[in-house]
Amino acid sequence: MARAAVLGRLTWRVATVADVRDETATARTIVLDVPGWPGHRPGQHVDVRLTAADGYQAQRSYSIASAPGGTRIELTVQRLPDGEVSPYLAQILTAGDALELRGPVGGWFVWDPADTAPVLLVAGGSGVVPLMSMIRARDAAGAAALFRLVYSARDPATVLYARELAERQRSADGVAVTYVYSRSTPPGWPTSPGRISAAVLASASWPPRSNPAVFVCGPTRFVETAASFLVDSGHDAGAIKTERFGPSGGQQ
Repeated sequence: MARAAVLGRLTWRVATVADVRDETATARTIVLDVPGWPGHRPGQHVDVRLTAADGYQAQRSYSIASAPGGTRIELTVQRLPDGEVSPYLAQILTAGDALELRGPVGGWFVWDPADTAPVLLVAGGSGVVPLMSMIRARDAAGAAALFRLVYSARDPATVLYARELAERQRSADGVAVTYVYSRSTPPGWPTSPGRISAAVLASASWPPRSNPAVFVCGPTRFVETAASFLVDSGHDAGAIKTERFGPSGGQQ
């Protein structure tokens, strides 16, 4: 049975685009119906394969943004100016189109809704996508764990899921969100633009004595910097799970 399950995850499936919606000027969420989808865990990703008319194929990995449940999943794709796959997914793909994918992939960078420990999520840019799956899974499961999110973005216009995060932050049992803007801030913002810092993480995160589960996702430099700040402040390195992504060939 275990071998059959692994083979199922490695099988390419044909998914149908049920809907697309723009998240920002350069990012789009793709809603997919995936017959035979085996289910996923919050934080996992899928491989997506495109095949050109001449037979040329390109493959990339994209995080799942939706909570587990059913045979429908969501991917949020950030368009890269020199990308080989993301421009098609974020600009051309439309409802009714078919898309090849396989997965779910990954067993390390995942969160279990049964875990009651507080959770710190640290996102750089589109690194918020797998963390959003965790946030949505928490809500769907009615999980008891308390969540805090530190989200670094270039400017307010590039924040993914802005409306949903605002609504969740306002709810009584919602997610506490701290934004860090590296290029420009909203009018009246109390701090100047800048990169994530040890001070921001110290004020926004759970104290080390709370033994939180920590998930950090984003570009390599961002992830390494944030993780180092957390370890230096006393957080257990073994409790910090990281996921890095790059412009091609890897997690996006």
